[in-house]
Amino acid sequence: MILLIGLVLRVMAVVALCVTGATAWMVLEVHRGIHDEAVGSADRVVREAQELAWRELTWRGSAGRYAKYAFPDWRSSHTLRFISPGNCVALTWEGEATQTQCSGLETAGGPAPAWFEALHRSLLGPSEPVRRSITLNRREAGTVVATPDPGAMVRQVWRQVRILVGTASAMAICIGLLATVVIGWTLRPAAVITRVLARLEQGDLAARLPRLRSGEFDRIARAVNALGHRLERSTAERKVLTQRLFQVQEEERRTLARELHDEFGQCLTATGALAAAIEAGAPDRPDLHEDARAISRITRQMMQTLREALAHLRPPDLEEFGLQRALQRLVATWQRRETPTLRLAVDGNLSGVPGPVALSLYRVVQECLTNAVRHGRPTDVSVHLGVSVDAVTVIVRDDGGGVPGDIIGAEGHGLLGMRERVEALGGRLWIGSAGSGFGIEAIIPIAGHALERSVHPPAHPASVERGEVSGSLERVAA
Repeated sequence: MILLIGLVLRVMAVVALCVTGATAWMVLEVHRGIHDEAVGSADRVVREAQELAWRELTWRGSAGRYAKYAFPDWRSSHTLRFISPGNCVALTWEGEATQTQCSGLETAGGPAPAWFEALHRSLLGPSEPVRRSITLNRREAGTVVATPDPGAMVRQVWRQVRILVGTASAMAICIGLLATVVIGWTLRPAAVITRVLARLEQGDLAARLPRLRSGEFDRIARAVNALGHRLERSTAERKVLTQRLFQVQEEERRTLARELHDEFGQCLTATGALAAAIEAGAPDRPDLHEDARAISRITRQMMQTLREALAHLRPPDLEEFGLQRALQRLVATWQRRETPTLRLAVDGNLSGVPGPVALSLYRVVQECLTNAVRHGRPTDVSVHLGVSVDAVTVIVRDDGGGVPGDIIGAEGHGLLGMRERVEALGGRLWIGSAGSGFGIEAIIPIAGHALERSVHPPAHPASVERGEVSGSLERVAA
């Protein structure tokens, strides 16, 4: 729309420039024409005065080079035919008073505005009078001076300018309307291209542009389609790679958990047994007895830390008892260690959730609880899971306070990992405010839709809007 307005304004500016140039040229032509009319009036009056003078000589019989001529009074209606409208002609016979005759001063047009009259006088100035001599018997018998009337001249120029500007204004309006229609029709593909680019920005990588009639826009459409193909291919490859990376990460975690359990756990168990043996075998050595008790106490603390690390590396209940039991165990573990009230709500049956999706949901909830407790001061944290036919929704909400923009604008590795994990499975993650704290919502497709939606994002995750998420969070809060 802005481009259309800009182009129309440029067209109107060009029209206004042309009208200005045409007006200036017309003013000069009218000014020159008035001067030419003054010249013609002077020449015609000279011829008429000479004819009148010769008729007077013939009738009165005065002759001779130095005869006293009885010059006639030439001011009559017949003489006005020889004077152009808006001009005044002054005739002076030798030895007689000057006789002045003006023609059509009142018919030269309506009065011009004061500003136009001042502008005309400042730019062009007064018109020069035209002087001619009347010769009889090779003797100058009088003079004729033709002068355009200043007021009549300005009125004539103003009349022509008004006609030209009025006509040009009507043409400019017509040109502006036609230009708006033509340019708007020409720029219609730009709106289509903008809509497709917006869909690509929102994640709909399958959006494509049709063939366009304009060659330039069609080349842009082909470039946008090629970009969409490359984005779709690279996004699919990135999601596959991300899934593989998370698989490798989970395998490394399981391997590390197994090694810690087999090696480090056995060592701690042996250390605890030896400390207990020392404590029992040295009743008469208080110093050894106290050291053995300290070793046992430290060993128990290390065993607790090891169990927590193993639970973080490899959720034991996830494979043995399912996702819902693992989440209940996770929430209970955090509840024992931290002061906030943690609540878990599940709508639907989580037993049918595939393993990769279940593991991702567990990691998302785990990361959300970690961020809520460690980076805020919540008193209540709620976890809600909902299972539909084709997707699982998880919403975590807390009242820990803070500014949403600070977290959204500066996502750490935890939030970035959550987003990549969810998007690798074809889902969407939303982070924002929820009441007096933060809300995180993730939607992940399940079953046979997972692989397909990792390449082509589904309509359900892609349609997660701010209002829908906020409404879900409010329902969980209620």
